[in-house]
Amino acid sequence: MSKEVHTQITAEEIAHSFEDAAPVINLREYAVEDWLTLVVFWLMTGCVFLQFFTRYVLNDSYAWTEEIAINCLIGVVFLGSVMCVRVSRHIQVDVLYHYLPAPIARILATFVDLVRIGFFVYAVWLMWRYVEIVADEMMVTIDLPRNIVFYGVLLSFVLMLLRSIQVFIANIRRGYSVLERPEEFQSIEG
Repeated sequence: MSKEVHTQITAEEIAHSFEDAAPVINLREYAVEDWLTLVVFWLMTGCVFLQFFTRYVLNDSYAWTEEIAINCLIGVVFLGSVMCVRVSRHIQVDVLYHYLPAPIARILATFVDLVRIGFFVYAVWLMWRYVEIVADEMMVTIDLPRNIVFYGVLLSFVLMLLRSIQVFIANIRRGYSVLERPEEFQSIEG
């Protein structure tokens, strides 16, 4: 087992670290769903702040802010899942792949990709059926249809399906997936 090493630095060294060049920002790493998630996240944050302000400062809470914030949270979760599918960041167990011969690991990883695609096909179909059943429901506190949220979840599942197909094709072209070689997929931050 390796021991953690913590290098001691002085306050002056910390102060000089701010003189270093700023890291280069590459916005091309982000996709449409990333930006849409960011917008929904800030809308949710605004609703939560407004709810806090009206409840604890004005002592007269706006009831609709909680419902909008909850619906935004649903959007953030499902749109964030699209991002995770695109960059293969969902929780996965890859220890088995270290012990399997490479050809068998490749077959198993391809099978996992196909199962993921099948799951998203099924999820899209289920969500479509669910939206048909509850299409006429209205939100409780404001006069908006709940199908806005349901169609957002459906869109997220469709995007997850498309991204999983995209990941599958990239894995086939590359010859390995994140399950087989997780070290190849480590970000610069890590």
